[in-house]
Amino acid sequence: MSRSIRRMALALCCLLMTPIASAFDLTALGNQLAKNAVVRGPFIQEKHLKAMAQPLTSRGQFVLAADKGLLWQLQSPIKQDYRINSAGIAKRTASGWQAQSGNNAAAQQSRLFLALLRGDSSGLKSDFDLQLQGTKDDWALTLTPRALLLKQIFSRIEIHGAQLVQRIELFETQGDRTLLKLPDSQGATALNQTERTDFAD
Repeated sequence: MSRSIRRMALALCCLLMTPIASAFDLTALGNQLAKNAVVRGPFIQEKHLKAMAQPLTSRGQFVLAADKGLLWQLQSPIKQDYRINSAGIAKRTASGWQAQSGNNAAAQQSRLFLALLRGDSSGLKSDFDLQLQGTKDDWALTLTPRALLLKQIFSRIEIHGAQLVQRIELFETQGDRTLLKLPDSQGATALNQTERTDFAD
């Protein structure tokens, strides 16, 4: 599960924290998405596997804070909370947040994730070719991996949105794909007390 969370974190930050440089260009998109210090809402994640006729579907809530990281709260088919921040990926347990060990691939994805959270556009452009189409109210951004490790995982990532992101689709090199729907995301200026506590622990 942590591998899937890592990939969703990467995609979410690509789409929500992209201050990078077409009238509506990448700079304008980045400024539009960066207006919100916090973005939260429900998600529906569908994992489409070549070997299965029906996708594996999970639902939950997310909270993304520009200066804190990501809370990924699965509600079905199981309940499990994850937190991704500068310290890495952690899972909530009865005794608190427990750090999740990773491999080299996970470490590289985490470094990219942290670069995105800090608004490091140079890091993003070195790893992806970016193509933006549309207007501020209806846009699509395609990320094509340039970095070798990312090429081994993804063929491309497609992100669609309006004022906020509405849909992310990750196409993997072996033919599987993950569709993430964000049907009712809301921007906010600050975290609530529960969220602050979760990020502080």
